Amino acid sequence: MKLITFTDPDGRTRPGVLDGEHAVELAGLDTIRELYTSGEDPATVAAGANGERIALADVRLRAPIIPKKFFHTSGNYREHEEESKNVGWTHEIAPWIVFFQNVDAIVGPEDPVVYPSHLTDELDYELELAIVISHAGKHFSAEEADDYIGGFLIFNDITARDIQRREMRSGVFSYCKAIDTFCPLGPWIVTPDEIPDPYSLDMQLRVNGEQRQKSLSGNMSQTLPEVIAHYSALGYSAGDVLSLGTVAGVAGFRSDARSWYLKPGDVIEAEIERIGVLRNPVISWEQAHGVPAPPLRRW
Repeated sequence: MKLITFTDPDGRTRPGVLDGEHAVELAGLDTIRELYTSGEDPATVAAGANGERIALADVRLRAPIIPKKFFHTSGNYREHEEESKNVGWTHEIAPWIVFFQNVDAIVGPEDPVVYPSHLTDELDYELELAIVISHAGKHFSAEEADDYIGGFLIFNDITARDIQRREMRSGVFSYCKAIDTFCPLGPWIVTPDEIPDPYSLDMQLRVNGEQRQKSLSGNMSQTLPEVIAHYSALGYSAGDVLSLGTVAGVAGFRSDARSWYLKPGDVIEAEIERIGVLRNPVISWEQAHGVPAPPLRRW
């Protein structure tokens, strides 16, 4: 099943299920996260969805879930660490790097990524597979971790590379990835029963139809249970989201990076097999806010 959050023609935002060309409301729930915190099996509840049925063309899809915590994995695809050597990155992109994303920066499918030209002129993309944590837990083993996979979705980890380089002088980065609208997530949550092998998924990201990133989910260096169990010491809540790291092909690690960075007018399509396509346009600060951006302030 595909779990969605949608806004109907009357402006009401509610959780639901994608059924062909229709959105079916999950009656009795206010959010998709509430579905996970209820303790019921999301796929079973979704299969029994019997709320209002609305044509997909008449609704607006939103980010499918706003988690309590968003765990971000870096360095899980070693191909990404290898490409960082092309530009003499100041620190190794080691496995097991984790940091928390700013959940207020989450946007959904078709929502714009706002280019904050007063903060950066090196806006980059990062295609990532992400999972939803099915239920609360902490301090468990990799052998127990499969039970915590509550669904799969796509994450595009938008990054300001110039800010990141400054942050990386201390070996820590967060601001560069947590700016408003830098967290496209969606387009829906696919329940685990629809993805029998999460290591065989083709992954690609396109900008204006041109392929920029391409890999296979199985190229990650650590398995899903290993990553999930490793971070369990931090404690999971039901409905938390955990991303699994980006693949090779980002703009910032190319020799001619300037010609590859995102700019207003671009359209990003992040696609993962069996999940779908997360599409987001890039717009200018002035287009988003109605006033010109302040002058660029270098970090």
